[in-house]
Amino acid sequence: MRARDVMSAPVLTVGPGTPVSRAAELLVDKGYTALPVVDEDQRLIGIVTEADLLRGRFGAEPRVRTGDDPGPPASVAEVMTTPAVAMSAGADAGVLARVMLDDRHRCVPIVDGSRLVGVVTRRDLVRVLARSDEEIAADLRRRLAVFGGPSRWTVRVALGTAEITDRYDEAADRHVARALAEAVPGVVRANVHSEPESAV
Repeated sequence: MRARDVMSAPVLTVGPGTPVSRAAELLVDKGYTALPVVDEDQRLIGIVTEADLLRGRFGAEPRVRTGDDPGPPASVAEVMTTPAVAMSAGADAGVLARVMLDDRHRCVPIVDGSRLVGVVTRRDLVRVLARSDEEIAADLRRRLAVFGGPSRWTVRVALGTAEITDRYDEAADRHVARALAEAVPGVVRANVHSEPESAV
């Protein structure tokens, strides 16, 4: 399973000139924890998180303003995290999950080159875990039906492991079937076997 298989798209973004108050409003209204920051060409230049917006805004004691104090930041460019940690659409979902957990990211932008194409959040990954084996198997059968017809493949899924049986003995086709299966959200492992029909 790859990032492209679990990412959310299209993506709500902000620009570096977006007011901090507007970014905060979007996070609250949409229930997000972060927003990618892009330039005019949709290239990722940073990310603004809840933590970025809160940093330095609520001190233990009221700040005493001086003539040199510029006041609170006005634009996203002043508070965003840059560069943003991003991954390609082809990144393995397991690697992506590890990065999110190890580095404590709640949202990872997904890019094609430097252009933003989606985001993966912890909720996206949890949604995959919530799929039942029956849902996964039905999804896998639909995808395999396009490749070789619905009667060619037998599919069983248990705890996210897909067992696929091919009625024909074609090694190249089994390789394609495995790739298709591994792209199905919720499949953690795919085993493809061949059981050719006996000649009559």
